[in-house]
Amino acid sequence: MTDFSARRVMMVDTQVRPSDVTKFPIIEAMLSVPRETFVPRDKREAAYMGENLLLRPGRVVLEPRTLAKLLDSLDIQPDEMVLDLGCGLGYSAAVLARLADAVVAVEEDEAMATEAQHLLSQASVDNAAVIVGPLAAGAAKHGPYDVITVQGGVEVIPPALLDQLKDGGRIAAVFMEGALGVARIGYKSEGKVSWRFVFNAAAPVLPGFAATGGFTL
Repeated sequence: MTDFSARRVMMVDTQVRPSDVTKFPIIEAMLSVPRETFVPRDKREAAYMGENLLLRPGRVVLEPRTLAKLLDSLDIQPDEMVLDLGCGLGYSAAVLARLADAVVAVEEDEAMATEAQHLLSQASVDNAAVIVGPLAAGAAKHGPYDVITVQGGVEVIPPALLDQLKDGGRIAAVFMEGALGVARIGYKSEGKVSWRFVFNAAAPVLPGFAATGGFTL
């Protein structure tokens, strides 16, 4: 039988800590959440590899390093509410739930959303809820949010999504230009969001986040 607990420790020791992620709550969350539970059954043996893990075409679980560094930059507090876009089977929501007060996760694939809620419930994650809907639309009726995370690549961020971020809030996303991408954190102040480069990363562009004439950064 595979010792996934040992693999979680190895993941943190070889992928997370060496990436200058040292905040205890993040380390504890990534050591505690069973990543293998939130991936397709036939992908469990690959759950702790240092790369994006394919859920279905165009959709991935972000590699541990990318997720950890985004969380480190966001500095989520225990009293904050998080909007998690593209939660897949719920891994990101489960990790975020250990850092924040509450998590609203959005998944537009109904089958994945249903499975994600089931897996979160099985894992006794009672402060995260999965909503079915377009990722780029967010979940305005439950906001505004202190933090927004995007679990995949983007080319642009819809302005309506930024409207769901509280003043003083933060948003994290991996901006893609072709095959290359950079992770950025956006800080909202006086109704405007300013972006800061954090590190290089890559992920498939999520539905609704491709560049079109209607959306601007």
